[in-house]
Parts: sequence; C-alpha cells; structure tokens
Amino acid sequence: MPKTVAIVSGGLDSVTMAYHLQAQGHTLRLLSVNYGQRHLIEHEFAEKAARTLGVPHDVVDLSPVGKLMHGSSLTDPDVDVPDQKRESPGESPNVVPNRNALLLSVAFAVAVAEKAEAVAIGVIDDAQAAPDANTAFLDSFLAMEKIATRGYAHPELTLSAPLAELRKSGVVSLGEELGVPWTETWTCMRGGALHCGRCASCWDRQEAFRDAGVTDPTAYQTSHAKELP
Repeated sequence: MPKTVAIVSGGLDSVTMAYHLQAQGHTLRLLSVNYGQRHLIEHEFAEKAARTLGVPHDVVDLSPVGKLMHGSSLTDPDVDVPDQKRESPGESPNVVPNRNALLLSVAFAVAVAEKAEAVAIGVIDDAQAAPDANTAFLDSFLAMEKIATRGYAHPELTLSAPLAELRKSGVVSLGEELGVPWTETWTCMRGGALHCGRCASCWDRQEAFRDAGVTDPTAYQTSHAKELP
C-alpha cells in the first residue's frame, strides 16, 4: 500500500480526498499547515477526520509567515472577507498567493523524511481558483521536487491531486459514496462558531450540495440555498 502524506485542511475537499485515498488503500499521514489563516478552526475538523480514519495528523505552525502575507482576507486582519456568491475573474481578496507552493514544500519535506511514495493535495477543477491550484502548476512543482529531493526521497515519490478533474458537486457525490460526515468538515472563510453562509466559500458549499442532489446538513448563520441559480 502506498504511503502518502495528504495535505488536509479540514475542508470538504481535502477531507473527502483523505477518505478516498484510504479507500484506495493508501497508508495516510494527514498534514495541516497554520499559515496564519483566520479560519484556523478548520484544523479541528482535520483532526476529527484523522481520528475517524485512524491515521496520524500533524499541524505545522507557519503562522509567522502568514503575518507577512498582506492583502488577503484569509491572512490580513485589515482585509474583510467579502459577502459574495462568486468572484469575478482576476485578482481576488480571498486568494493567498503562493499558498499551495508553501503547503507542498512542507509536505514534500515530510514525505522525504517518511520515505513516503506520494504527496496528495485536494485541489479541484475551478476556473476561479488561485493560480497555484491547477495541474500545470502541480506538474511543474513535482518536476522541481524531483530535482530537490533526488537521492533522498523514495525513488517513486510523486504528487497526487485525485480530485482535480471534479467540480465541487462531484466531490460531494464522491463523499456521499464514501460516507464522509459532512458536519465534520469546515468551509467558511470567517471561522466563526457556525458557517456564515455569506462568504464565497459558503456559497460554493451550498451550491455543491444542491447540484449533487444531496441534503446539506451544515448549520449556517445565513442560508442562501433558495437564492442559488
């Protein structure tokens, strides 16, 4: 069974990915990274997933780095999370530039030490995603890591993005098949006691459940389910 370091934030996508990988026979180690995100509550849900799956879970503290990443609503307390259904193409206040590069660098370092055969990340097919959340970036990152870790990593170390070809509704459908406990996943960018129901991520979550034909069990402060197109 392949040994895999899986980057799991506690979100709907990454938790579903973890369930999927275990069902495929992977021996998992879940990795979460504190990059100074305001919705750090998500890591509580990553820990829940790890306990349910019976696998190790580590949290890496890079919060000092997050303090240097100004301009994003996720890391900068002076930038509010906007209420919006979805973003227009182009620059978004909700993107942390280079975040996935940061997370993957940590994950590959752990994978080398663990002699793991794969690093996994739960990016999905989303035209509005950050520029480091697409297959072109992932292919290039893997090529760089093969050079950076040559002679030290497992000879077959690779980078997996098993959800990359799915829409978010497809992730929900897959999670339903796998029995993912949706109330044990976190999406909201604001990180309050409940999902706010107003930020772009909450809108996307509600829309994904609707499009998948699955009842959304999430408790929202404000639900926009009836307003979805």
